[in-house]
Amino acid sequence: MPAKISVSFPTADLERSKTFYTAIGATIDPLLTDSKVACLVWDHDLQFMLLNREFFAEFTDKPVADPAKSAQVQIALALDSRDAVDTVVQAGLRAGGSEPRPAQDHGFMYDRDLEDPDGNNLAFVSVALPAVEQDLSDTVTAT
Repeated sequence: MPAKISVSFPTADLERSKTFYTAIGATIDPLLTDSKVACLVWDHDLQFMLLNREFFAEFTDKPVADPAKSAQVQIALALDSRDAVDTVVQAGLRAGGSEPRPAQDHGFMYDRDLEDPDGNNLAFVSVALPAVEQDLSDTVTAT
């Protein structure tokens, strides 16, 4: 059964976060957005819910981590090309995000991390599948 994914992020400033995420390609679903939460749609199977910190805390008995100081999860979004990765990260940087480490080029995979203004970390990756298949063929042939 196909799964739809909804990822929730706490935010200190909902309007700033909405501006950031729409700058990198998400759209806002007005039916699921109010003064405490915003639903950001990437496609029909993936959405992010941005919740102000107080509202986010209502969904857990645990302390809400400050994403600028600790990492709990990293979300990776696969894009079609290196250029698409660079484009979305540049848009995020212009919209107030930061890049916590340099781009990583692994030959078959290229990735860049982007932190939103609250410090939530997203990875944008592009995988060259033919290169992966070739690497695997070389490994099988060599053994």
